[in-house]
Amino acid sequence: MGGKRFAVLMCGEDSEYVKKKYGGYFGVFVKMLAEEGEAWDLYRVASGEFPDDDEIGSYDGYVISGSCSDAHGNDDWICKLIALLNKLDSMKTKVLGFCFGHQILARALGGKTGRAIKGWDIGVAAVHLSPSSLKLYSSLKIPAVLNVIEIHRDEVG
Repeated sequence: MGGKRFAVLMCGEDSEYVKKKYGGYFGVFVKMLAEEGEAWDLYRVASGEFPDDDEIGSYDGYVISGSCSDAHGNDDWICKLIALLNKLDSMKTKVLGFCFGHQILARALGGKTGRAIKGWDIGVAAVHLSPSSLKLYSSLKIPAVLNVIEIHRDEVG
């Protein structure tokens, strides 16, 4: 039996810096999340590239990237992504969303997304992980407190 398979659903373009340093955001996710023996595939969903219906179930999980697009928008690819996320939810497939990915996942599952009432959130914020999160993600060797850069003006409600 082969190793686990995961797919990254890319919702934006790679910056020049990330292309040069990591070969693109796909490289960032693989470096951060992949374990030995796993297979990782890339689908550029913002460009209309989605997994075929017959291969959706072949993945153990999906990662949804950030985007410059609005998770409350109705572009064709966003609507198609929401339909895919609903399918994955009905199949009980694991999905991890970052930034836009978290927002679109919330929207797909019935949450509200939109502009934050307080406007832009820009800066460095300390994220304190709960003991249960530290235990759950122990294989990633994440510190209890992470200083993360925040740049967003949308929120999930």
